[in-house]
Amino acid sequence: MSPGKSGIHPAVSDRPLSGLRRSRAVLVTGAGGEMGHALIEALAAREGTSVVAMDIRELEPGVREHCENAFVGDVCDAQLLERLLAMYEVDEVFHLAALLSTRGEFAPETAHQVNVVGTLNLLKLAAEQARSHGRPVKFVFPSSIAAYGIPDLDTKRKAGAVKEDQFLEPHTMYGVNKLAGEHLGRYYEGHYRKLAKDRMERPIDFRSIRFPGIISADTLPSGGTSDYGPEMIHAAAQGKPYACFVRRDTRIPFMTMPDAVDAVLRLAAAPKERLTRCVYNVAGFAPTAGDFERLVLERFPKAKVSFQPDAGRQSIVDSWPEDVNDSAARGDWGWSPRHDLETAFDQYLMPRIAARYG
Repeated sequence: MSPGKSGIHPAVSDRPLSGLRRSRAVLVTGAGGEMGHALIEALAAREGTSVVAMDIRELEPGVREHCENAFVGDVCDAQLLERLLAMYEVDEVFHLAALLSTRGEFAPETAHQVNVVGTLNLLKLAAEQARSHGRPVKFVFPSSIAAYGIPDLDTKRKAGAVKEDQFLEPHTMYGVNKLAGEHLGRYYEGHYRKLAKDRMERPIDFRSIRFPGIISADTLPSGGTSDYGPEMIHAAAQGKPYACFVRRDTRIPFMTMPDAVDAVLRLAAAPKERLTRCVYNVAGFAPTAGDFERLVLERFPKAKVSFQPDAGRQSIVDSWPEDVNDSAARGDWGWSPRHDLETAFDQYLMPRIAARYG
C-alpha cells in the first residue's frame, strides 16, 4: 500500500490536466469489492452520473465498463488524490475502502493508516471540492458494529437491541478506526475550520451506516471476524467439514449483501432534512451460530459442522451487540430489509450457492 506503487488506469495516464474543464463525478473507493461492484452498477444507471472508481487493484472488466475512469492506488496516497481532484469535480463520495477487523489486529498501525488517515484524506478532498464549487459534497461512509464494545457477556445479553449511542468503547483497532471515521465525518460536516474567517458552513453532507455481519452468496468469505456464518454455508455446499471459531450460542446481527447495498443507496438518496443523525444502525436478523448450523444441516444433511472456539476471535464477537436498534433508519429514510434468516437462506443463498458449486 505504499504511495510509490500507486498509479492511474492506462486509459487516462497521458491525459493532460491544464486547460480542461473538470467533469462532475461520483467517487467510489474500495470499488473492487462486492459492495463496490453493486454500487457502481446502480450509480452508473442514474441519468447524468459519471462514476470514478478507486481501488488498490485493477477492476474487473465488467465493473470497469460502468466507470468513466478507474484509478489504481491507495487512499493514503495524497499525490494520487490531488491528481483525481485536478481532473474531476466530485459531488459525492462512497468511501468503501478499509482494512477489516481480523487483519487489523495483526497490523493495527497499518489499519490506522488505511482506515483513519485514508478517511481523513478523502474528507479533506471532499471539503476542498465543496469550497471549489460552492455546494456541500455528500460523503457516505460504511461503518460497523465493531464500533461497539460491550464489556462482558452478561451485559451483552441484558442489553438487547443496542442503540447508536450506547457501548461505544470498541475492542479492536478496526472498531476504533470506524468510530474515529464517524467522528471525523461529524467534525467535517458541522465544525470544520471552526475559527477560520473564510470557513464554509457544512461543506460535507456526512452519512454513515453501522453494518452488522454481511452474508454474500457471490463472494467467498475472507476470514473476517463475523464470517463464521458464511464460511459454514460455503463449506457445506462444497462438501467440506467446518470447525466454527465461535460458540454455538454466539449471537450477533447479520444482513445479506443485497440488503446492505440497498441500505447504502437508500441513505444516500434520502432528503437531508429528514435525517436526524449522521450515523445509523441497520440489521436484518440476529441468529446464533447454532441457528446457522441448524439451517445448514437442513439444507445439507451430510454437512459436518463442529464448534472449536478461538479465544481471541470469540472475545471480539462477544463485545458486539446481540442485536441493534435500527428504528432511526426505519423512521428517517424508510429502511426495511428484504430478507429475514429463512428467506436469506431459501431465496438468496441457496439458489446462488447451488449454482456456484453445482
